[in-house]
Amino acid sequence: MAMLDYSEITKGKFIVYDGQPCEVLDSHVFRKQQRKPVNAVKLKNLLTGKVSEPSFHVSDKAEEAELEDKEVKFLYQNKGEFWFCDVDDPSIRFTVSDTIMEGKGKYLKPNVLIDLLMFGDEDSKKGTQVIGVRFPAKVELKVTEAMPAVKGNTISGGTKIVVVETGATVNVPMFIKEGEIIKINTETGEYSERVGGANF
Repeated sequence: MAMLDYSEITKGKFIVYDGQPCEVLDSHVFRKQQRKPVNAVKLKNLLTGKVSEPSFHVSDKAEEAELEDKEVKFLYQNKGEFWFCDVDDPSIRFTVSDTIMEGKGKYLKPNVLIDLLMFGDEDSKKGTQVIGVRFPAKVELKVTEAMPAVKGNTISGGTKIVVVETGATVNVPMFIKEGEIIKINTETGEYSERVGGANF
């Protein structure tokens, strides 16, 4: 396990704090008058999502969290839980809460491959834990429900709500029709572009 000095605890690093994995969202080293420097950091707990703002002093060290990506296949969603299986061994299954999915699970289709971010050691008491999901920046989904555009609305640049194949709703331009494939930004949940489908 790599140990980080107080000044190495910088934005983008992952550390173990109070026994749990955290992402460093921000850090600022400063000196109070004649005292030794202090690193004030903002941490996001990767298990709970809670943000805290501890300070690390010159003599402090932090353990760098060992994280690994694991490619898995999405199976289905049930009661706010998302089920995945190991790509090589379908009998090994993982469940991930909507909190860890950060609300993006609604853009996943069954059998799609995705990377889970894992923390921990299989030999430890807690074993490995899923602490995050690496989503593609954009996904392509088929529109399954769309109100027809009213003549005149397509010119004025209006928008409407459609339903895509995963059940998610998206705000799209009026010209989007049922059966078309659209690209959605998973960070914002916004329509990006039309990529194919019915009468494209």
